[in-house]
Amino acid sequence: MTIKIGDRLPAGKLAEFIETETEGCSLGPNTFEVADLVKGKKIALFALPGAFTPTCSAKHVPGYIAAAEQFKAKGIDEIWCLSVNDPFVMGAWGREQKATGVVRMLGDGSAIFTKALGMEFDLTERGMGVRSQRYSMLIDDGVVKQLNLEAPGKFEVSNAETLLGQV
Repeated sequence: MTIKIGDRLPAGKLAEFIETETEGCSLGPNTFEVADLVKGKKIALFALPGAFTPTCSAKHVPGYIAAAEQFKAKGIDEIWCLSVNDPFVMGAWGREQKATGVVRMLGDGSAIFTKALGMEFDLTERGMGVRSQRYSMLIDDGVVKQLNLEAPGKFEVSNAETLLGQV
């Protein structure tokens, strides 16, 4: 079943490559419980099929980086980029996109969380395995407040401008 507005996010884990060691987060890949990450926060999340892919690299991530201050001004605590990639790939992509400290690049390497959301997209026949559909959502303390799901092959409603207008 696909998640919808008003639903609470399912339990799950996401991984992030941490560039600087801090108390509670070691250098390298760290795994976090989604419920802990969203507790008491407003999150702008956008998900995409894969790191380093053309539309994702040229439009999706740069749009959210450019709008980061506007999201903060509207009360958004964090911006997340979610993809079915491992944390090493997401970390490298985040560095390449200059997203470090602006957008959290979160990996769902085995698509477990993506499947729990009902947002998986099977590209096995094309040699790419299970991926995430392209979407954005506004999350408030773990509850979905807005959800913008793209039609296959489109990039029209999951962009930063659309979600920013819904905050």
